[in-house]
Amino acid sequence: MVVLWRLSSLLVALALVLVPRTHGWSKEGHVLTCRIAQGLLEPEAASAVENLLPDYANGDLSSLCVWPDQIRHWYRYRWTSPLHFIDTPDDACSYEYSRDCHDTHGVKDMCVAGAIQNFTSQLEHYREGTSDHNMTEALLFLSHFMGDIHQPMHVGFTTDEGGNTIAVRWFRHKSNLHHVWDREIILTALADYYEKNLDSLQEDLVGNFTNGIWFDDVASWKECDNLLPCLNKYATESINIACKWGYRGVKSGQTLADEYFNSRMPIVMKRIAQGGVRLAMILNLVFGDSQQGFAAAT
Repeated sequence: MVVLWRLSSLLVALALVLVPRTHGWSKEGHVLTCRIAQGLLEPEAASAVENLLPDYANGDLSSLCVWPDQIRHWYRYRWTSPLHFIDTPDDACSYEYSRDCHDTHGVKDMCVAGAIQNFTSQLEHYREGTSDHNMTEALLFLSHFMGDIHQPMHVGFTTDEGGNTIAVRWFRHKSNLHHVWDREIILTALADYYEKNLDSLQEDLVGNFTNGIWFDDVASWKECDNLLPCLNKYATESINIACKWGYRGVKSGQTLADEYFNSRMPIVMKRIAQGGVRLAMILNLVFGDSQQGFAAAT
């Protein structure tokens, strides 16, 4: 059973803190995921999200979607650090919740799949008109972690920490394999194809699933009656991509450039879009007036 973790109150100042490192999708990746999701919300869910956001966010969920990365090493939020990823057995290229969803001390449910389940469960209390579970923080964590579970290297191998210890060069500068998937591919695509305009990239991603190359797939992305099996599916997708496209052919010290970028960039963009579509699906079910919700966690 996934436990319900009680959160401390949200502090305005924390959302404005900048840190030198990024975790999960880059700022740009998380912003895109949350923008896509917010654009797909039904009226009831849109109203609930706007109500939960602090006034200084001006109704923009994406403005706070990086917040969980910004505070993960603060003492009061240190417990959230293992919630951003899943470590799987080296070279197994598979994911199992019972085997893999735990922190380094073996505490169960402490991984990104468990976190999404937990914070979704907390948000389901919103209809009761209660603030006992700190709904704002739950919304921000859920929105962020839906991005993380779709970043393939966040369901990577244990020994190399999801590619973090695999040093590579990205074109002419030093990086590591995890960071290539977190940010390098996104920034290179923005510079090469969009004149660094995030709005233009977002427009292309949305166009791809509204009437473009992903249109026939988007209905299947949103299929979900019982949340945990869906999260297991998303994590399995990520480890499969990590094995086939992330790790394959990469050695420490290698230079990754045009061939790697051109073949992996479409995958990164699709994962960002899937994360946004699926986040909207969860929020619409949790906050919608149908009372459908998800099957109880088991």
